[in-house]
Amino acid sequence: MPNDAKENSNQSKATIYDVADHAGVAISTVSRVLNDSEDVADQTRDKVVRAIQELQFRPNRTAKSLAQRSTRTIAVALPTFTTPFHNELLKGVRDRLDDEDVDLLLCDLEWEAPKHSLRSFLEGGAMDGLLLVGVTPDEDLADELRMLGGPVVLVGAELAGFDSFYWEDQPGAELAVNHLIDQDYTRIGAITTPHDNRVRNERIAGYRQALEDAGIEFNSDLVVHGHTSKHDGFSEESGYEAMQDLLALDDPVEAAFASSDVQAIGAWQALREEGFEVPDDFAFVGYDDIKVSRFIGLSSVAQNMHNVGNEGTDLLLDRLEKRGPENYTSRLVEPELHIRKSSQRP
Repeated sequence: MPNDAKENSNQSKATIYDVADHAGVAISTVSRVLNDSEDVADQTRDKVVRAIQELQFRPNRTAKSLAQRSTRTIAVALPTFTTPFHNELLKGVRDRLDDEDVDLLLCDLEWEAPKHSLRSFLEGGAMDGLLLVGVTPDEDLADELRMLGGPVVLVGAELAGFDSFYWEDQPGAELAVNHLIDQDYTRIGAITTPHDNRVRNERIAGYRQALEDAGIEFNSDLVVHGHTSKHDGFSEESGYEAMQDLLALDDPVEAAFASSDVQAIGAWQALREEGFEVPDDFAFVGYDDIKVSRFIGLSSVAQNMHNVGNEGTDLLLDRLEKRGPENYTSRLVEPELHIRKSSQRP
């Protein structure tokens, strides 16, 4: 390998320790500079910023911003930006940035290995703040996020040392299933995903809890999922396949709770093809309350993702401008059941 290529390779892997050694300061001093603390002498700050630039330590853009006292770019990293659920959040982000002179970067983390994709994205360092959606950082990843030198707001996870917007899925599922029970349905199916994760487990736990509280025995045969893996199983195709399984039971269900609206929409199509009418022959409640659900009459549990995107971006901008609450904030997003024709017994 040529010497200059080798040198560039080494520089791209510079750590906070390398920056501290290069500048002749303590690691804590580098951390204070990265976080734009006022408790650093100007001469020391200049040495650290110069070391960051010379070593090409991530985040380069943040180092430049520190030197220029300006911030211009925020990033949104999320499992995908092609699903209606995540689009609702992005619309909230976009609306908040309409009157701001701020660049927006999007990072598709992909469902299969979001933490790996995030680390690759962080290597670029081209951001002043980050809105991280749908990823619960482990200890190592949390340390990497803290070294970004800019604010990070978590959406869908709660972690000490970070601002966050999070929700509890079990109460939302209980709202949905209790509503079906209130409509006098007793044989209620659940459409979920094949992947073992927090969202799946909490929503099924809420489904089960609502049944048992009403004196209805939980039957695992009524909990089904499709085999299409797109979007981690939260897709129309997966919901369609799951409903086919429910309809194939010897004693079919009369209502269903779907873990997402897109699954419910796919399941609804499977019902149509078999001649079922909703809600005359079958009742539905979905989850997420995406925009299309309001137009087709699908009852759904809302998480108000547009507001979360708007408020999360607002908090991120406040942090960039040294405004907002003094301490980190954790905001629980309460679920809301929006009842429409799909679940109302004739």
